[in-house]
Amino acid sequence: MPVKRAALLALSTLIVAPALAAQGVPSDAWEGVSRILQSAAAPAPGYHRFNFPRRDLVVRVGGVTVSPGLALTGWVGFSGAPEDAIAMGDLIVTAAELGPVIRGLLERGIEVTAVHNHLAGESPQLLYVHFHAHGEAAALAGRMDEVLRLTAAPRPVGPAAAVALTIDTAAVFGGLGVRGRANGAVASIAPVLFPAALSLGADTLLRTMAAASPINIQQLDDANAAASGDFAVPADRVQPLLRALTRGGLTPTAVHSHLIGERPTITYVHFWGVAPLAELVRGLRAALDAAR
Repeated sequence: MPVKRAALLALSTLIVAPALAAQGVPSDAWEGVSRILQSAAAPAPGYHRFNFPRRDLVVRVGGVTVSPGLALTGWVGFSGAPEDAIAMGDLIVTAAELGPVIRGLLERGIEVTAVHNHLAGESPQLLYVHFHAHGEAAALAGRMDEVLRLTAAPRPVGPAAAVALTIDTAAVFGGLGVRGRANGAVASIAPVLFPAALSLGADTLLRTMAAASPINIQQLDDANAAASGDFAVPADRVQPLLRALTRGGLTPTAVHSHLIGERPTITYVHFWGVAPLAELVRGLRAALDAAR
């Protein structure tokens, strides 16, 4: 290397390295995203996920106090490379937060793709704001951080503390035929039932991020459990799925989209149910079979 070029490189290193250190730029790009969002990375198949549970809210549906793990966790996921990432997810907001959050997303170049309910009859009323964006991951995280500041969602969000199980995971995972995760009173699965590859404009969507079917069950007491979640399915499975849910004692609470312009179209069917655990599992297993 010529002496002059080597000298310039050394000088640039001396200038840039302290600047990067001063900005706190981490060695790993996804660590940086986690730090910007103030949320520990959550387990996710093939993508980077950051959760924002609404632990600040006491939400009830009838006589059930809803755990954040059952139906109150907003999230943002990133797929692709840090320099060219696809981001999507949803934020859970109160009625007072809705307007500022939508304006905040749009003003920052983040597309709002759906605004709707996931539950029915909850108090206080909640709305779920779905979004999509494409760009450099840290820049997108910075914009999302600014939007999250418009809500009362608690941050920083650390890794979920391990809590002794109070739900029968063998009955849940064995009965559903799908392995999942459990902590405390909540067991969760997220199978991908949607059969086709997905795209949105020029973006190829990761099915595990865009079309998973999260199902959560919360043990309430010795007698009953509650179930909530949604199925992501093609159009021809919607009616069989609705019939299976209702036959199984589960109430469909929403049938809608989360995205705009995806190909092929995904329909999301949300549900709610309260019953003895064994009955819930039987009903959900029939719904899973119908969705497939």
